[in-house]
Amino acid sequence: MHIEIPHQFSRKEAVNRVKQSLNKSRAQMLQQAPDLKTEWDADTLRFSLTVQGKHIDGTLAVEEKQFVLDAKLPLLWRMFEGKIEKTIKEQIAQLG
Repeated sequence: MHIEIPHQFSRKEAVNRVKQSLNKSRAQMLQQAPDLKTEWDADTLRFSLTVQGKHIDGTLAVEEKQFVLDAKLPLLWRMFEGKIEKTIKEQIAQLG
């Protein structure tokens, strides 16, 4: 899955907002995905987790004017990419 989502922040502010959002929701995310791993490499967040027995890993790159999400979805979840993309865009909209 590849999603590009525009933002209006500076790159530094966008990174900070993603970090704050992750910190706020980490406890809730760990309930759904106890093996959640996140690691920042400059302005790119690398993540991996298992949800409903399915492993997902990917990156969220914070660019100057957009977020770029790349994730490997399990085969059966690919039919729901549109719905997953909509949910992700809604969550990113809440960063503002």
